[in-house]
Amino acid sequence: MNLPLLYAAALIAVSVAGPAMAQDKTPEAKNSAYCTNIADAAADARYALQKEELAKIEKEIEGRLKILEAKRAEYEDWLRRRNEVLQKADETIVSIYSRMRPDAAAIQLTNMDEEIAAAVIAKLNPRSASAVLNEMEPARAAQLANIITDAPKRVASNGGKE
Repeated sequence: MNLPLLYAAALIAVSVAGPAMAQDKTPEAKNSAYCTNIADAAADARYALQKEELAKIEKEIEGRLKILEAKRAEYEDWLRRRNEVLQKADETIVSIYSRMRPDAAAIQLTNMDEEIAAAVIAKLNPRSASAVLNEMEPARAAQLANIITDAPKRVASNGGKE
């Protein structure tokens, strides 16, 4: 046999069989090859979307933290002011008013500064405080009760100032 002729026949056989073998691939094999080829690009796109979503969530959380911090500062301020008001009512004054007749205490507390009067009433025992408030003019009693209980609402309506 002639070697160059054999070599040429083998080359022809390979060149004819190569495309035929590529066409014999099943659709599943083609799909698998396609998926393998785009896997990195798909993963990058997925990571980019997740990163964007995490950035949105992080901004939202930061906004909520700012709101919570503002509320915390507001309540700390309210608590500080409430403690200051309660400290205005000296224990000696409270004991004096607790021993007074409710009608006499009501008259004196009506003429007193509202914060001090509210502090004294807040420090009285509930029975004495209710008797004193009962003897007061209803509008003044309601005003003092509001000072005792609604301090956070007053801060919000006054923009943080009294």
